[in-house]
Amino acid sequence: MADKRPKNPLALAVLTLLFEEPMHPYQMSTTLKERAKEQSIKLNYGSLYAVVESLEKRGYVLAKETVAEGRRPERTVYAITESGTRLMDEWLRDLLANPINEFPQFEAALSLIAVLPPEDVIELLEKRLATQSANYAKDTALIQQVIDLGMPRLFAVEHEYEMALVKAEIDYVTTLLDDLKNDTISGMRFWRRMADLRAEGMPPEEIRAKVTDEFKEDFTWVEKAQEIKK
Repeated sequence: MADKRPKNPLALAVLTLLFEEPMHPYQMSTTLKERAKEQSIKLNYGSLYAVVESLEKRGYVLAKETVAEGRRPERTVYAITESGTRLMDEWLRDLLANPINEFPQFEAALSLIAVLPPEDVIELLEKRLATQSANYAKDTALIQQVIDLGMPRLFAVEHEYEMALVKAEIDYVTTLLDDLKNDTISGMRFWRRMADLRAEGMPPEEIRAKVTDEFKEDFTWVEKAQEIKK
């Protein structure tokens, strides 16, 4: 089932909505927005309609009826099928139980920071830290306000998770910045030398040869890692 199911989490959201009751796409969109799900699931009406159409072609939902409200265009109401219910149940259980590598963009950027000068990285991370700290304070206060109004915590757990990730990032970036500023991160001398040679205009192939020769101790792990893989 996992290899045949849709890739877009919006499809799972549609199935859960139709599991509650039949709806037309506009109602699905407004319901998700009312529940603030667009903060966790990428949502726009065009993509929602395409997802519903795809689910219908696969037999997971079916058009139940067409309704007209006043002068508004007719709207098709969809209902979930038995196979759609099975998909929803299996998909949700799988996502909750089994971790997957989602390749976050910030993680990708961290893996490539050595191509920028250390001072630039420090400046950029300070900017990110300030932004995330402000976001964390604002969003945490907003979530608490909604809970204080009486919304059950059950409907805010995804936002709690999001805030936990942001807090973990803030803590990590704070520590990383301290290490970068204090030159206590291993490989820093190699990194600075490489940045200086780039600034001098040395060709990339010459930079690689020079820093590899000057900082042999920073590359001993490569052969060891290759041996481990064998």
